[in-house]
Amino acid sequence: MKTISNVYAVCGFAAIGGGLFGMDIATMSGVLGTESYRRYFHHPVSYTQGSITASMPIGSIFGALSSSFVSDRFSRKIAIQVSCLLWVLGSAIQSGANGIPALCIGRFVSGVGVGAASAIVPVYQAEIAPKEIRGRIITLQQWAITWGILIQYFIQYACSFVDGGAKNPAQSTAAFRIPWGLQSIPAFILCIGLMWFPYSPRWLASQDRWEEAVTVLADLHAGGNLKHPKVLAQYREIEEALRFEKECRAAGWAALAEHKMAKRLVIGTSVQMFSGLSGMNVMMYYIVYIMESANIGSPLLTASIQYIINVAITLPAILYIDRWGRRPTLLLGSLSMATLLFISGALQAGYGSPVLRSDSPDAALSWHIVDNPPVSKTIVACSYLLVATFATTWGPVSWTYPAEIFPNRIRAKATSITTAANWIFNAALAFAVPPLLYSINWKMYMIFGTFNMIAFIQVFLMVPETKNFTLEEMDVVFEGRPWAKERPKESNLDDLEQQIACGALDVDIHKEGVVTMLGDVGSMGKGGRDGKASSLSESEDQKPIMVETAIEMTSRPRSSYESEGRVREREF
Repeated sequence: MKTISNVYAVCGFAAIGGGLFGMDIATMSGVLGTESYRRYFHHPVSYTQGSITASMPIGSIFGALSSSFVSDRFSRKIAIQVSCLLWVLGSAIQSGANGIPALCIGRFVSGVGVGAASAIVPVYQAEIAPKEIRGRIITLQQWAITWGILIQYFIQYACSFVDGGAKNPAQSTAAFRIPWGLQSIPAFILCIGLMWFPYSPRWLASQDRWEEAVTVLADLHAGGNLKHPKVLAQYREIEEALRFEKECRAAGWAALAEHKMAKRLVIGTSVQMFSGLSGMNVMMYYIVYIMESANIGSPLLTASIQYIINVAITLPAILYIDRWGRRPTLLLGSLSMATLLFISGALQAGYGSPVLRSDSPDAALSWHIVDNPPVSKTIVACSYLLVATFATTWGPVSWTYPAEIFPNRIRAKATSITTAANWIFNAALAFAVPPLLYSINWKMYMIFGTFNMIAFIQVFLMVPETKNFTLEEMDVVFEGRPWAKERPKESNLDDLEQQIACGALDVDIHKEGVVTMLGDVGSMGKGGRDGKASSLSESEDQKPIMVETAIEMTSRPRSSYESEGRVREREF
């Protein structure tokens, strides 16, 4: 079967998995204000509504943690397809739910699916994209999330007019069943469409399927030209990295306990954790409550504006993330969001007042602003600016960064843990925010503002810049102190490409998978594929030796290559 080989098409289509995440985020926000939902589910109070909302992210925790098993064993592509099927099953249960238990079960099953997809899609994208546009490619995941939120919300908004509108006591359950059923369509499309998309070349290489890996690299990056310097350089770098990992390091979950890997796991997990604690998901899950507390007359319509902002303002991040860099983007985002949250909290504290029980019969709110349009509009403006800031900073980078900092042998496992951290805090917030809004009201804004300040400090001290480096060069990236060390400006892959292009280093890949590598010291032996970790084989007369030759002709310190197992003379 012929596969699609355009990098943007492949990774953009895979990003539909992010769209499922977005639909998950918005799956409740548009129905909370409808009379049919409140009546059918017996006017759930804050703790009950928190449990309903949290059931999906709880399922996503399990989905994220279990995703690496399918992803490593059966491929990234198949893992995404399995996640789609689970999402469809959960959507069917939700749309037919006859009570809160069935609704929670359906949301849990869908959560398992979307949790797995959210962990694997960024890995698939990172392993396919070239380093120059890797940030842009993975940011498509975040853009798809914003589209999923927007589409789901407007479907729910349109359905809220069923049978006379959201406030009609006789409104039918179609107002919430239709949106929950329609959300299965993107998953169907993604599951079937992936049949025409390639496997990850790095996953193929990790399975010793080198011929297929090189073919995919050539199709994606050189129009099928197996001898293009970019293809040969990537092949050599992947091959050397995998060889070193297999010979010198532990594999599997045990590798996560290594000091360097444990540090990266903490960093990747904290990036996802602080993304959840930024306050953005509070706006996404419970924006209707936020608008009602600000005394906005049409909360459903006013809330929809932030979803449009979320989609539109993510575009600059897609275009410029590989120019801006990950580290400064995170620093600016956390500082800006903290400021906006502190302003919102201060306005609520200074101009708000308690809600009388008679004014809030369903007990969702305990604090609101009355007869002060300027303050109400300022709070709404701050919520919009918070969404815009997140969309250009933490939103895209929180998916990009964890997917690119781990070596191939543990990438899926580590990313499953970092993604699970995101879902753990999503679940906690989904459950905790309704009672928090009711019990501590404006103080909640101050809490999330403080989380953003802690995130700023953590990023400054621990998070290094990764732009323009390949996935195989992350050992170099994580050397030294992020705020003090002057790092190399260019990737070693660029040097390899130049040496191959000028003939100083030959990498010849034949149809049978036989590889000849020639350096300045003479030729290395030819041989056939042996199906082992390396695609190089030794001849009867000569053992191929990996030497420094052209690779040492770079501006990088020698220790950088030694840390990657590249610059040393050793037998295969």
